[in-house]
Amino acid sequence: MQNYIFKMNIIPETELILTEKKRIYHLNLIQEEIARDIILVGDPSRVKMISNKFDIIEHKISHREFITHTGMLNNKKISVISTGIGTDNIDIVINELDAIFNIDFKTRKIKKNKTTLNIIRVGTSGAIQQNIPINSFIVSTYALGFDGLAHYYESNKVLKKDILNKFNKYFKISEKLAEPYFIKASDDLLNIFQDLKQGITATTSGFYAPQDRKLRLNPSMNDLSKRLNKFSYNNIRITNFEMETSALYYLGQTLGHNTLTICAVLGNRNTNNYSKNTNETINNMIDIVLKRLCK
Repeated sequence: MQNYIFKMNIIPETELILTEKKRIYHLNLIQEEIARDIILVGDPSRVKMISNKFDIIEHKISHREFITHTGMLNNKKISVISTGIGTDNIDIVINELDAIFNIDFKTRKIKKNKTTLNIIRVGTSGAIQQNIPINSFIVSTYALGFDGLAHYYESNKVLKKDILNKFNKYFKISEKLAEPYFIKASDDLLNIFQDLKQGITATTSGFYAPQDRKLRLNPSMNDLSKRLNKFSYNNIRITNFEMETSALYYLGQTLGHNTLTICAVLGNRNTNNYSKNTNETINNMIDIVLKRLCK
């Protein structure tokens, strides 16, 4: 029966999971509740922080850590969604957002005419370059994925092999770890924020040892941040660590969407300085994104 369903291009219930009300399962959303311009945040509390700046909030939906507010700002419809932490959650969010717009939930078939979304992640990060001040902002021109998520998918059309080849010559990664991969941000969104500092963002599968932190357990790669901060590509250096951007860029762009990450630098791993004004810094970053996205 399942083979017959696939031959008919009908996506089975086990692949596209919908609620009794025909909402996508994890996000608990339908298309009418989502804008085509979307801001992603990790922390659910930041959803309200952003939507409080809207002129009007039309929808508030929540399920687990996924909270969505959709409203209007300067006559532009915009949504903000919390993803939680990590590339595994990004895998859920991006696939389900795409499904909401590009799969017919009644027929369970992929639509012929696709909708393109603009997805901007607004996050926090730790810088690894000494000259990057705390409370500044970094636009992720490229994502360096140490997480391995892209390798679970067949398509590699958005992966940047030239920068990967140069990186592999410089950086010998352990065979125990996933093969790294690189993806560039979407130019349409990148151009909107071209005046901000740009860099290569390293996405890891964890916060502690994967980002060269040590509490009671030692990382398997010694001095990872110091080794990374010496690499450059077209005069762009690896600037910061975080845990979502590579998956956002890979999934979003492979599915035909525009993606970009902007991070507030709350700590500098090289100087060991940490921000005393985290909320103010995050709020300033949000204002910049909203002003340029909702002209």
